[in-house]
Amino acid sequence: MSAAEERHASWLELFFDLVVVVAVIQLAHRLAHPTWPDVALFVVLYYAVWSVWTALTLYSNVRAERTRMLSMLIGMFGIAVMAAAAPDVAREMDAGGTHDGWFIAAYIVSRSSASRSLQRAGAIMTAWPAAQLGAGLTPWIASIWVEGPWRYVMWGIGVLLDLGFSVARGRRPERMIEELNEQIRRRMKRDRHLIRSRPAPGQYAPAVLEPVHLGERLGLFVIIVLGEAVMQVVLAASGQSWGPELALAALAGFGLIVSLWWITLQYGLSAVPGAAERGLKAYVALPAHFAMTAGLTATAAGLGVVAAEPGAHLHGGAGWVLGGGLAVYFAASAALGLALRAERRWIWGWAVPSVLVPPIVAAVSGLLPGWLVVVLLLLVALWRVAYRHRGGEAPGTAPDAAAA
Repeated sequence: MSAAEERHASWLELFFDLVVVVAVIQLAHRLAHPTWPDVALFVVLYYAVWSVWTALTLYSNVRAERTRMLSMLIGMFGIAVMAAAAPDVAREMDAGGTHDGWFIAAYIVSRSSASRSLQRAGAIMTAWPAAQLGAGLTPWIASIWVEGPWRYVMWGIGVLLDLGFSVARGRRPERMIEELNEQIRRRMKRDRHLIRSRPAPGQYAPAVLEPVHLGERLGLFVIIVLGEAVMQVVLAASGQSWGPELALAALAGFGLIVSLWWITLQYGLSAVPGAAERGLKAYVALPAHFAMTAGLTATAAGLGVVAAEPGAHLHGGAGWVLGGGLAVYFAASAALGLALRAERRWIWGWAVPSVLVPPIVAAVSGLLPGWLVVVLLLLVALWRVAYRHRGGEAPGTAPDAAAA
């Protein structure tokens, strides 16, 4: 496909993204006063939203102009219900009970609908099998009849099954297609009438992803998360006196957001200088995208906490959410750098330090004013910005996509 023919996000997809904005905001609020169980549950809830968005993004990528509006709207409504329920998951409401059941139902319906839409497309999503086969849904369904902490453990198991299944099967797509076709052949031998309702043997083929479109969609998700970070700072600054400490926190926070945006704009979704992302497989790129955007969401939540009380020492786990989120983002980027065989100079001089320093800042955040913590993290991001790749790629390189 030539540059002139490259497909970009449709109006339907951009409309669909609006509900993701709300979901990210709701999930970030769960990290305002975090404990380690809160952080773990945030990761699980975030994955649920991300997985629905990813499944429907892959569906629209494969189907292009044949994307069914109803499929996208069902997913959109499902994410909206999940977003509304998220603040009261695992938290007793004044009226009694939680919104766990609503979150579970919305997630199962949304994932199942996305899976059926992909199955109707007539091709197998070998690049990310969980989007089509729903490997991790069983623990979520079973959790309906489980109460207490074990319910959330089952959700976590579902997440691990999804990720593990997709990475393991995505590495050998040819074997996956052959196994599916072999299953059809065996069933047709047992029951001849199945030929009327199933594809003939050998008709299953891997879905072919359009890399530019997928790269744009994944990049737009990053922009959504960075926009949420801006909103956290703006809302926290409203309704309070504006003094020097708030000014420093706001300027440093905005600088941090801009730096992360610049790294994505300059080097693509992997944030790796000189990365040949067209050779990056989806089973590597998508887990990294999940980790990077989850880390950015956590960082955004931490920026909101600091903006609310810029001169105070960060309470509880807020410092770890802020610094740890940034470390997760840079760690995923470093892992992609290793996968893409980035320059050793960048890995050891820039990638590794940017992973190690934020946790150190988080460890001492309780002894420092919030604005200074953000300034220190800004310096880490600026260190990444300051890197100059020897290949000399031009600024403003558009984010590329993972290969199918």
